[in-house]
Amino acid sequence: MQKDFILITLADDDEDDRMFFTDAFDELKINTVVNTVNDGVALMNFLNDPESILPNIIFLDLNMPLKSGIECLKEIKNEPRFKDIVIAIYSTSSSEEDIENTFVLGANIYIKKPSNFGKLKEVLSEVVTLNWQYITSGLNKDNFLLRM
Repeated sequence: MQKDFILITLADDDEDDRMFFTDAFDELKINTVVNTVNDGVALMNFLNDPESILPNIIFLDLNMPLKSGIECLKEIKNEPRFKDIVIAIYSTSSSEEDIENTFVLGANIYIKKPSNFGKLKEVLSEVVTLNWQYITSGLNKDNFLLRM
């Protein structure tokens, strides 16, 4: 059955960031369903629940309590059931080490959290409307870091 919406999950421990994220999608004219979790354990519990509908895209914060974004990324990439989920790292960090590590571990894109709401909407729209089938076939470091 073809879904007529894009299912998005945000894993982020910052309540304000989760609110801005969902508010941004509410304002975008893209048919999405957004759910949020506040830590890595909650994300993995959600993904591993047989009743859950798997998201198309996970926006993954790196610095979360209980289980980090890196730990989640490793688990997701090691589970064949999750192979079609796009992983967008969504972090305040712009460290080259974080960018390199997440690229090597198989994330699809790295986004530094925008500092204002307008930029946030622009970035989210860009990520959600990318043709991921095309992008992932030619994934390279040059198109991994989204700069806006």
